[in-house]
Amino acid sequence: MGFILGSGSPRRLELLAQLGVTPDDIRPPDIDETPLKGELPRDYCARVTREKVQAVTAAPDDLVLCADTTVALGRRIMGKPRDAGEAAEFLLALSGRRHRVITSVALRRNDKLWQRDVVSQVKMKRLSDEELNGYLATGDWDGKAGGYAIQGPAGALIPWISGSFTAIVGLPLAETATLLQTAGYPLYKDKTP
Repeated sequence: MGFILGSGSPRRLELLAQLGVTPDDIRPPDIDETPLKGELPRDYCARVTREKVQAVTAAPDDLVLCADTTVALGRRIMGKPRDAGEAAEFLLALSGRRHRVITSVALRRNDKLWQRDVVSQVKMKRLSDEELNGYLATGDWDGKAGGYAIQGPAGALIPWISGSFTAIVGLPLAETATLLQTAGYPLYKDKTP
């Protein structure tokens, strides 16, 4: 049985390592992540995660893990910004407000699927022009849902969270560990030959 991480995210790889899990292979799926018309953020995140885990090519006994993180302001889905201008737009919308960070994680072996969604609340401080421009200049917004990553320089912009820090980063460790154990992965077992 092989373990495949269906994600190119270095953060997810680091988080898995905290569980003592090293993938046998990394195969990021290429899917269309465009939200459907009228789709709610949590439904969107769960659907994209299912599509990702189904898109990864694997042997029947391989275990595939995929995840998706979505930033939601009300019903608005904030994906990865196209450019610094869109990142600024996202950050200004989030400035001084609470929003949700939804991370869905899915495991698949053959046609069996295990999935969990974790919703956390995050408050971003009211951003000054100096803070906004300073953060944009770091380039850390690139490739990050909502235009920020809590574990990077944007951590200084987040005074309050309620929920799972690791889910906000991109992979909820408690839920992922439970899913791995449910799927029969030898977590916490001695893996030496």
